[in-house]
Amino acid sequence: MRRNAEEIAKMRKAGRVVAEMHEKCIAAAKPGVTTADLDRVAREVLDSRGARSNFLNYHGFPAVICTSPNDVIVHGIPGDYRLEEGDILSLDCGAIIEGYHGDAAVTIPVGQVGEDASRLMKVTEESLQAGIIEIRDGNRLSDIGHAVQTVAEGAGYSVVREYVGHGIGTAMHEEPQIPNYGPPGRGIRLRVGHVFAVEPMVNMGGPGTVLMDDGWTVKTADGSLSAHFEHTIAVTDDGPEVLTVAS
Repeated sequence: MRRNAEEIAKMRKAGRVVAEMHEKCIAAAKPGVTTADLDRVAREVLDSRGARSNFLNYHGFPAVICTSPNDVIVHGIPGDYRLEEGDILSLDCGAIIEGYHGDAAVTIPVGQVGEDASRLMKVTEESLQAGIIEIRDGNRLSDIGHAVQTVAEGAGYSVVREYVGHGIGTAMHEEPQIPNYGPPGRGIRLRVGHVFAVEPMVNMGGPGTVLMDDGWTVKTADGSLSAHFEHTIAVTDDGPEVLTVAS
């Protein structure tokens, strides 16, 4: 669905809340802190900005953020896991303002991390940026995933297949789905007013995934590290606009 300027302005407000959630959680993510502590930080941001969570109670999810350390790809439930020096941690945050959604994720180092982990995070973020560049009027939907895949696999990593990006607006997950792989030049043609959440999930090892018994937490099948970056992006007359930034 294409959004008008007023709708995108509301999504921009929601996106700024998401960016603040990231900022405050990143500042708090030190060795010894639990992932539940980070969820409390995120809740405080939502409350202070008069925003609602789009994660809490979504199909029963019990928190306002997803916290996914090391070999956890996505959907990690905040709890008593205590961060350790050298961990990497995906923080996936969302917010609703006036009925419109923002959704974004970032993977961060906890203290000092190894070169391999640093490179994985750098390449995954670069793959997201490559996808964002393709979010322009007249391009095809699959151009996004092709750009992501080219960067990630070109660096020797694997792209997760089972979990994908999505449209976003008055619901967190709207059509279309946006895979992070595939040939270019396919799918719908992008038009001004389309808004997408693009979220590469990139594994250091193979692309396989395993769903844990809690029904949410997704890990790499081979125990390798995984990184996850996401932004909410609008197609505008001037190209892609990232909505989930501070300003």
